[in-house]
Amino acid sequence: MNLHHNNPAAKITGAGINLTSKHHQTILETQPAVNWFEVHPEHYFGQRGGLILQNLEQIRQQYPITLHGVGLSLGSTAPLDWQYLTDLKTLIQQFQPVWFSEHISWASAGGRHFHNLIPLPYSEEAVMHIAQRISQVQDFLEQRISVENISSYMAYTESNLTEAEFISAVLAEADCDLLLDVNNLYVNSFNHGFSAFDALNQIPLERVRQIHLAGYSRRDSYLLDTHGERVHQPVWQLYQAALARFGAVPTLIEWESNVPDFAVVKAEADKANYYLQQSLSPQLVA
Repeated sequence: MNLHHNNPAAKITGAGINLTSKHHQTILETQPAVNWFEVHPEHYFGQRGGLILQNLEQIRQQYPITLHGVGLSLGSTAPLDWQYLTDLKTLIQQFQPVWFSEHISWASAGGRHFHNLIPLPYSEEAVMHIAQRISQVQDFLEQRISVENISSYMAYTESNLTEAEFISAVLAEADCDLLLDVNNLYVNSFNHGFSAFDALNQIPLERVRQIHLAGYSRRDSYLLDTHGERVHQPVWQLYQAALARFGAVPTLIEWESNVPDFAVVKAEADKANYYLQQSLSPQLVA
C-alpha cells in the first residue's frame, strides 16, 4: 500500500497553535496571522452539526489544520478501538487535515481508560508491539501518521534501550514519522538524568515531521509537563538545537491548561517563528 500524507496539497510551514474552543470566536472575528492550527479529534466525535463543527469548518477554510489524537492508546495490549478509528477516518474525510498524529504511549487496560498517557518499557518487545499497531492504523487510515514522544516520571526495570533508541526503533519498524515534543524530551532528561542534546542527536533526521513546544511546572524534585505555562528558556535552547539538526520543522505551541487570552499564546508562536526564521537565514536575524 502506498501510504501518503492525507492532504499533500496543503502545506504547513512555520509555527501553529493548538485550537481550543475558548479561542474560536477570536480567531473567526480577527483572522490572526497564524500559520496553522492543531485539533484534538476527540472533541468532535459524535457531533451532528452545531456550533463547534461550524466553527471548525470555518477555521479550516481559512487555515491548514492537523489532527492530534490522545485517545487511541497505541501501546495498549487491548485491541485497537475500531469505532474510534472509524470516527477518526470520517473526521479526516470531512475536514481534510494535513496529517494525523498520536502518542507513543498507552492509556487503557481492561476496558478502562486513564486520564494520563503512560510510557512503555523501552524494550525490543515493546517496539514490535506498538509498531505493529501503528502499521494497522496506517493501513486503516490509508496514510502515514506521526507519533509523539511523551513525558515520563518513572522508569521500567524491563527497559534495555535508551529513550532515543526506543523511539528510533519504533519509527523504523512501523515506517512512520515523528512528532518531536522538545518540551517532553527536556522534561524527561531532567527527570531521568540524561542529556537531551545527546538524545536529540540520536533521532533520525528524515523522520521528524513536526515539533511541539509547551510549558512545564517545577515540582520539588522533578518537572511536570502541564501545557499550562509559557515555554521555558531551557526548552527554547533545546528547540534551537533541534532546528539546527532537523531544519525549519513546522512547530506547534501547546497551551491546554490555564489557557490565557489568544494574544498570549500567539506571542509564543511568534517567538517560535523568530527561531524558525533564524534557522533559515541566521545572517539576516539579529
